[in-house]
Amino acid sequence: MTSTNDTARGIDPRSPRFGAAITTVLLAVTIVLTLIPATWTAGIVLLAVIVVLFGIGGIGGIRRHPYGAVFRRFVRPRLAPPAELEAPEPPTFAQQVGLFVTAVALLLALLGVPYAAPVGAAVALIAAFLNAVFDVCIGCLLYVWLVRAGVFRKRTTA
Repeated sequence: MTSTNDTARGIDPRSPRFGAAITTVLLAVTIVLTLIPATWTAGIVLLAVIVVLFGIGGIGGIRRHPYGAVFRRFVRPRLAPPAELEAPEPPTFAQQVGLFVTAVALLLALLGVPYAAPVGAAVALIAAFLNAVFDVCIGCLLYVWLVRAGVFRKRTTA
């Protein structure tokens, strides 16, 4: 059983996977919409929404992500407690990576670079799919490697 302090420090590891599943679907729709000339604008709007969502999770922290709120309110009460909690920093960094990839794709698409939107969305989709289906978080792994390389200092909690 997790204590209040554990809950304050960690997150349910199923929450980012839940969010990654939603993100996978949204990115797949984005790819389809941006590949069809008649729906390109709708695809760009959807990509902009995804950028904003990644921004909320990456800048505000994974705990503030709207998908996390949906998970905590509607999904987690129906599940057994998690075996253990995970640190919020790796998934937050993963959100920052997603923000970077999708924001660059959006910017390039708006500047007229052909196929920038579907290619950028496809890159993000691969990462989201791996997380949702196989519990492999590319951004989280990158975070751990950067901590080991000394680029980031791992935060310690008192």
